Amino acid sequence: MDSRDVTSDRFQPEITVAAPGRINLIGEHTDYNMGFVFPAAIDRRIEFRMRKNGSEYDCQVYSVEFDKLLSFKLSEVRPSQEEWENYILGVVHEIQKLGHTLHGFDCQLSSNLPIGAGVSSSAAMECGLAFALNSLFNLGLSKMEIILLSQRAEHNFVGTKCGIMDQYASVMGQPNQAILLDCRNITHEMIPLNLEHHSLLLLNTNVSHSLASSEYNLRRSECEQGVEILSKAGMKVESLRDVSEEDLVAHQNILPPVILKRCLYVIRENQRVLLAAKALKGESLEHFGELMYQSHEGLQLEYEVSCKELDFLVDFSRKTPHVLGARMMGGGFGGCTINLVHQESKNRFVDEIKKAYTQEFDLELDPIWVHPSQGTSVIS
Repeated sequence: MDSRDVTSDRFQPEITVAAPGRINLIGEHTDYNMGFVFPAAIDRRIEFRMRKNGSEYDCQVYSVEFDKLLSFKLSEVRPSQEEWENYILGVVHEIQKLGHTLHGFDCQLSSNLPIGAGVSSSAAMECGLAFALNSLFNLGLSKMEIILLSQRAEHNFVGTKCGIMDQYASVMGQPNQAILLDCRNITHEMIPLNLEHHSLLLLNTNVSHSLASSEYNLRRSECEQGVEILSKAGMKVESLRDVSEEDLVAHQNILPPVILKRCLYVIRENQRVLLAAKALKGESLEHFGELMYQSHEGLQLEYEVSCKELDFLVDFSRKTPHVLGARMMGGGFGGCTINLVHQESKNRFVDEIKKAYTQEFDLELDPIWVHPSQGTSVIS
């Protein structure tokens, strides 16, 4: 197969799959602690244009955005030095580990998802490819199997020990719905997202501090240390989901101060997620917005994964009457804030905060309006 074909505008696919990014309304760093999260798929996505190429093992994946071509053989799948390639290779590897047979394929992928903004372009990449290969080769994988193998791909090939939320939201999302997900039982409830006269706005800081990946894994380790200490002290605990704030306070003398702060944040954030879902059910957007601000304070002061750019944006939003709530979203140390903004004031707010951000940091701020949308699906 001529590699120029898969890189051309004339590439003809057999199937096209769209995989969305996701927002998380509230509930950050709770998923790998077996807690609750509250994500939604969004109307920004990666499209996978796929076809069989008639070969036994030869595969080509062309990224339009990166203008890069990945060529590999199904018989020789191993991790790459290029991070984006590992999302592809990891999914193929996990499908093969399950005993499914793939054959040579060509894939052209394009995206309008911002990279590094905390909207989980990585999960969209994994789930979209897995969904497309499942459809193209009639593998018979369920949605849950696609979610889990995509998560394993990120663990084993990319090296990020992510929880289940990102992949789950990308696959299971529905229009105008948020997903209240229990990460321990892997069950969910769809919550109608009636925002009345408000819209969801992401503000991309356009910074990605080098701490992000290493600190993510460190936070996970710190939470595990807390569970281990409490377990050795006689508590029946498998994850922080099993620990109440009262339990934590009762054992605070045996927990190192940093570990205590990390655990305290997770326990409080789990409660905020449940309160947020209740607020939306009761159509109390004001209470929901205040919980968003509380979430950011916890991420900033207890979990310590924020940064000065994110804090500046949340502080600015809090001083603005037509913004009901704001917080950092994603792993931290850069990326986006998510804001609940009144529609009548949204253009003025964007102009004001962009100007203030540029004056403060000499950086451009990218506004991204998002709407809860359909999960990963075949579109043609």
